[in-house]
Amino acid sequence: MKAAILFEAGTPLSIEDVSISKPQAREVLIRTHAVGVCRSDLHFVDGAYPHPMPTIPGHEAAGIVEQVGDEVTSVKVGDHVVTCLSAFCGHCEFCVTGRLFLCIDASVKRAKKAPPRLMLGDRPVAQMLNLSAYAEQMLVHEHACVAIDRDMPLDRACLLGCAVTTGAGAVFNTTDVTPGETVCVVGCGGIGLAAVNAARIAGAGKIIALDPVAEKRSLAGKLGATHTIDALSETAAEEVIAITKGGVHHAIEAVGRPQSAATAVKVLRRGGTATILGMMPLAEKVGLSALDLLSGKRLQGGFMGSNRFPVDLPRLVDFYQRGLLDLDSIIGERMPLDRINHAFDELRKGDATRSVVVFA
Repeated sequence: MKAAILFEAGTPLSIEDVSISKPQAREVLIRTHAVGVCRSDLHFVDGAYPHPMPTIPGHEAAGIVEQVGDEVTSVKVGDHVVTCLSAFCGHCEFCVTGRLFLCIDASVKRAKKAPPRLMLGDRPVAQMLNLSAYAEQMLVHEHACVAIDRDMPLDRACLLGCAVTTGAGAVFNTTDVTPGETVCVVGCGGIGLAAVNAARIAGAGKIIALDPVAEKRSLAGKLGATHTIDALSETAAEEVIAITKGGVHHAIEAVGRPQSAATAVKVLRRGGTATILGMMPLAEKVGLSALDLLSGKRLQGGFMGSNRFPVDLPRLVDFYQRGLLDLDSIIGERMPLDRINHAFDELRKGDATRSVVVFA
């Protein structure tokens, strides 16, 4: 199969012929149809986060099941599926207490003594985030994918695998927005726009979107923002506080920069909660001041939207099919796999919403 391989951080991906193993017990072979280009992948490509090399990035994908291994019960051949990097074992402490997104049990990977899932000639290829989706096929644990309605377009469905699960999940799961509460979303890429859209679905009152790019602010308005502000304005935080008469109940940071996290904390009202979604440089820290603590403000992470993937995914598909969740507007560009480096270049510029690689 054709796949985009990263041989060394900071270098372009190379399209190569890679061999993929047959499914073993509890594994699923998927024919990839579409995969979103996420900034999380860019962090690995540019070397901000370490990973064994060579590797195939990509984690926000949708496709069709081609083969299943022994003991697979959750999907069958022919199913349309969306993948998720937060594969779960189903029996660890995190899983049995409903926090599937925190599972890191090694049973979702192949045992070290088993043949690798991916090979480049006689060289093993490290699977990234349990998926490696920039490839014509994926071989994953059955709990790394969920079957969806076959009427759902796969080029839209792939966004549910990360951007929407993370952004919408932050609203529905991590923060549990109550109708009428105010929300500020810092950053209007794919994740931030999904959070804006979800805040509207959740019945939030004022929804304020911050981004330095005018086109993204306009798109946020289309998806549900009641107010938009240039994130580079020196008075951005003060404007949010003025609009909401004291600050927001919930601030969601969807950029991955310390300055954006600081803004998310600054725009909170007393007792408000800031949720940080963006992947920041590993050495960075985000915190609350003594006055913030005395004001009852809270700071939390929201990894993968605190998802319960088998439950949340079909609901997100339903939201799209009923016209509540706008995935079409989030997609900025569709392209073949051989333009993957172009997609990363666009991400580095900061103007892109979501590019989607579509396989023939």
